[in-house]
Amino acid sequence: MATSKPGEKKLHILQTLASMLENPKAEKITTASLAARIGVSEAALYRHFASKAQMFEGLIEFIESSVFGLINQITTQQENGVMQAQEISLMLLSFSSRNPGMTKVMIGDALINEDERLQLRMNQFVDRIELALKQALRLSVVAGELNEAEVAVRANLIVAMLLGRWQRFVKTSFKQNPLENAAQQIAFLLS
Repeated sequence: MATSKPGEKKLHILQTLASMLENPKAEKITTASLAARIGVSEAALYRHFASKAQMFEGLIEFIESSVFGLINQITTQQENGVMQAQEISLMLLSFSSRNPGMTKVMIGDALINEDERLQLRMNQFVDRIELALKQALRLSVVAGELNEAEVAVRANLIVAMLLGRWQRFVKTSFKQNPLENAAQQIAFLLS
């Protein structure tokens, strides 16, 4: 019988949790339903995670490391601030489109009835996105393309648009693609 490498079982649990979140029906995910889907006992889940909150923290860590790793790549490769903000925005919508279950976590739907610190962490995630957009747009101030007063307003408006698109994606049972007409709308917000 083959043995799992360290962390493989943990990753499998998180992947299964994420796939369960992709179900458009808003059923509460319990450790019992998660264990049944994987084909293990609840006790086996608790050998890898101390609580369901810790499982959601694992998903949040994946979201954060993926998104902010990509933001760092964009800011390193693109020198133009407006283009950075546009690429960051499109990447976030693309991430959502490719990861519907994670989108439920990003907007907080999957975190209802869970530990409130998880929602606080996702709020901080959104704040960090807004900060990254502000930093990108400040490059355009230095280049003379925008004035300083516009930076916070535009960054906040883009975040509101992103949140709205993520929300609509989830609320339409993943039928309304967050990328639909997004490039034109983001360009309009940045023009």
